[in-house]
Amino acid sequence: MYVQQFFVKGLAHSSYLLGGSESCAIIDPRRDVQLYIDAAEDMNMTITHILETHLHADFVSGHRDLAERTGAKIYAPGKCEYPYTQSAEGVMFKLDDLEIRVVETPGHTPEHVSYIVIDKARGIEPVALFCGDTLFVGDVGRPDLFPGKAQELAGKLYDSLYMKLLTLPEFCEVYPAHGAGSLCGRAMGAKRSSTIGYEKLYNSALQIKDKKAFIESLTTNMPGSPDHFKRCSATNGVGPALVKTLPVMRTISPQEFILICEKGDSVVLDTRAYDAFGGQHVPGAYHIDINGNFVTFAGWIIPPDKDILLVTDNLAQACDASVWLRRVGLDRVVGYLEGGMFGWAKAGLPAGHVGQLSAHDLRNRMLHGPTLTLVDVRAPKEYEGHHIEGAINIPAPDLRTRGHELNANEPVAVICSTGHRSSLGASILKMQGFKEVYNVAGGMTGFSAAGYAPACPMCLNPHGPGFLGK
Repeated sequence: MYVQQFFVKGLAHSSYLLGGSESCAIIDPRRDVQLYIDAAEDMNMTITHILETHLHADFVSGHRDLAERTGAKIYAPGKCEYPYTQSAEGVMFKLDDLEIRVVETPGHTPEHVSYIVIDKARGIEPVALFCGDTLFVGDVGRPDLFPGKAQELAGKLYDSLYMKLLTLPEFCEVYPAHGAGSLCGRAMGAKRSSTIGYEKLYNSALQIKDKKAFIESLTTNMPGSPDHFKRCSATNGVGPALVKTLPVMRTISPQEFILICEKGDSVVLDTRAYDAFGGQHVPGAYHIDINGNFVTFAGWIIPPDKDILLVTDNLAQACDASVWLRRVGLDRVVGYLEGGMFGWAKAGLPAGHVGQLSAHDLRNRMLHGPTLTLVDVRAPKEYEGHHIEGAINIPAPDLRTRGHELNANEPVAVICSTGHRSSLGASILKMQGFKEVYNVAGGMTGFSAAGYAPACPMCLNPHGPGFLGK
């Protein structure tokens, strides 16, 4: 048996190549599938199976693209609208010397399954578990993604864990679909695989043995659910469009770019560093720094029914951004700005600006004025861990609907952990007509490093369970 893991940092998503002697299966594939084809070729294996544990909510799967390119058969649970074999309780198939058994493990989603692997070349005991989002390192899947069904799904998750997965041998290896940084759980560890025995001992969620207490724990104080979760889940059931059928990104001159913007059926997404965005940007642009948690926040806030126009530092960054956007089902990237903002400025076109405040600048404004409103756009748990006195907590995505709670005619400074999410928040406020908006460069990390506040626990642990990006 051979296992190779592929980890997507921004999504904290793990997919796998499970190989026998000549054949292999790809489990929970991402949408850009060439790396699986290359890996199989390197191992002189043929991809014969594509295994989905559930209809993923946080990313669009590559199962259709991989099947189209390799001829492999898709195994998936639930009701799907493309050729596939139903993964259901009791289904068993062979992969050379490997025996793969399907067990239904609902809880994170209603249709969830897990795959138990027995390596017949070595023994008869289960040796590996591909459990999707049912069991994580240090945590379990969240059951609250379906309105009105959280209690029911939390109960099913308990049964899936205690009646099925935790009955496997303690040496059985655990390969989950996500790690720390994903919003498919609440407190995942940074380690990317484990064993049943280790999770029994040290997984915090599994220390709650009482079913009622387990359900209560998993249905209260859960992190926010991004907008794209429901959309991606539906897309994975219907079947994503093949990547080869999507629009080809083209270069757009500044003069054509502004004409497209004026039609109102597109959005501008600026992926440059936040200081560059602050210096000048296309008026009305969203800003999501590609070096921050780009993919999660893009899926969360970019409208899926609009064409997307990119502003980047160069073509390579535009291509990278397009790949990331496709991973969360944002398929309408039509072009990028020729020459970037330098070309825009040379064309004599108007630009927007966001002032950048250092930690010292912010401290001076707080002590000596002129007064400003400080908006902390981190997640509630980060804010509760430590915040600047007087700061108003509105998570960055929520500014789309809660911006009216602030006075658009007064100066506003936006802060997060380092300056990335706060720049996104600043761009949203600028769209809403706020006159004077500042981004706090360095965020709470810089403010603490300057000696003005205690260190933020979550800012110091970028791989921790509550961290939502830089």
